[in-house]
Amino acid sequence: MLYHLTDNKLAARQGGKGTPWCAPIKYVKHGSVSCSAPTGQQHKNVMGTRCKIRCKQGYETQSSEVVCMASRRWSSNYACQEVRCPKLNMPVNGGYKCSDGSYFNSRCEFFCAPGFGLKGQKTTTCQHNKAWSAGVPTCVDMDPPKIKCPNLKDKWAEPGKLTARVTWDTPEGVDTADGILTDVVLKGKPSKSNFPEGLHKLSYTVFDRAGNKGSCRFTVRVRVRRCSQLFAPDNGYMNCDSDGDNYGATCSFKCTGGHELSGSAARVCQYGLTWSGTETKCSPMNINVGVRTAAALLDQFYEKRRLLIISAPTAANHNYRFQMTNLQHAQCGLDLRHVTVIEVVGTYPAQIGRIRHTVLPPGLALQLRLLLRISQRSFQMVLVDKQGTDKQRYPFPITAAELFTTIDTFPLRKDEMVLQQEAGQTCHS
Repeated sequence: MLYHLTDNKLAARQGGKGTPWCAPIKYVKHGSVSCSAPTGQQHKNVMGTRCKIRCKQGYETQSSEVVCMASRRWSSNYACQEVRCPKLNMPVNGGYKCSDGSYFNSRCEFFCAPGFGLKGQKTTTCQHNKAWSAGVPTCVDMDPPKIKCPNLKDKWAEPGKLTARVTWDTPEGVDTADGILTDVVLKGKPSKSNFPEGLHKLSYTVFDRAGNKGSCRFTVRVRVRRCSQLFAPDNGYMNCDSDGDNYGATCSFKCTGGHELSGSAARVCQYGLTWSGTETKCSPMNINVGVRTAAALLDQFYEKRRLLIISAPTAANHNYRFQMTNLQHAQCGLDLRHVTVIEVVGTYPAQIGRIRHTVLPPGLALQLRLLLRISQRSFQMVLVDKQGTDKQRYPFPITAAELFTTIDTFPLRKDEMVLQQEAGQTCHS
């Protein structure tokens, strides 16, 4: 009995076909195994035994069948190893994080650098067929660049001006992606420009290489210091420079013929929004008929009024009566042309002189006739301009229209007409 046992051990050492030879495959992790001996021996690890390996989904083996070789080794590795997908490419300007690397069922989540957005699937999973469920997405510059505009610019206009020079630093845009801006566009006047009174809305727009744009807005406000509004005095004119009531504006005043100016001839709008000087008034001329000479009488009208001296031998003179009747209906036209009528009627010492309702002494009336060389014996009219020059003599009556046509040709009268037109002064009848 001992002899037979010794023979069996010897046979095993010699490697008989029916003798166990390779390490038995009893269990395959993550899979299953099915072995068959070459001639149906009981042992499934004798030389020539074939074992079929089946792996669970997500696992694979190097070979689906292994054979027990004469070298006492199986023909290949029969372990079931986890399926592995190819390594993912890193998206430009981005990256990814995976739950289990590139192995089966590993879930990878993509992300982009600040300023970029994902275009494509955000996640991908390694499948049993060694393929990823989705391709690698791209990172696209989707965020608009940012730009911060200046704060509200509030400026006061300079003296005598209605504008203000406004300056600011050009804002710089910031791109959250690649940091490269292609253009900055300003809508509105540039810095260091003169802005008129009021609110002015401006904006800056920046563009990045992807065509995204970002904008910001700001406002420039220009204010003008203004005094209370001035008005031309009655029987006078006002001429203002700049805008007429703004800080630094100057308004000058003149009175119409026959009126004298009192108060300030010019007033300036000051920083404190008050007018310099005192109120301007135009008062009627106070004609002094108590002077000793006709020259002194005429000097009172110098550069103020034109004179129409009407002389007649008697108040019953036909030409005199006709002339006075004609002028009686033309008083507005006479005042518009700064004409004062002086009547001298009769012969000395019974002659009477008057300026409207003011009576001239007989001696003064006589001197006036002598100074202007006017005869006492016949009707005559003399037209004297504001410089005291004898401009026209009429030996017979004329119409008011003819008189006005002559006066309107005088050089000074043209300037007066412009002022009167601006002031809206006219005769409606």
